[in-house]
Amino acid sequence: MSMNSESQPIRYPSLESLLRQKGFPLKGIYKYQDAAQIFDASVRTIQQYVRDGKLRCRDLPARGRFLSEDLEAFLRDSRRKDDDKHGR
Repeated sequence: MSMNSESQPIRYPSLESLLRQKGFPLKGIYKYQDAAQIFDASVRTIQQYVRDGKLRCRDLPARGRFLSEDLEAFLRDSRRKDDDKHGR
């Protein structure tokens, strides 16, 4: 299993890699604005992903809507269909 700089197992490889590239910390709970920053999208786009069922949303304290596992699943499931056909 991969390890991060603090010798902790990486639980969310795609999310943690993306966060490292952007200089953002891994958090427990994310808001719509956080997800928009992470994915370089508007809040409205993130809301549309939720409406379309592409991104799981939760009812968490302090206006939190997403857990790390939700963002990791979104990244994992966001692979283009034609990438699978071509073995990418």
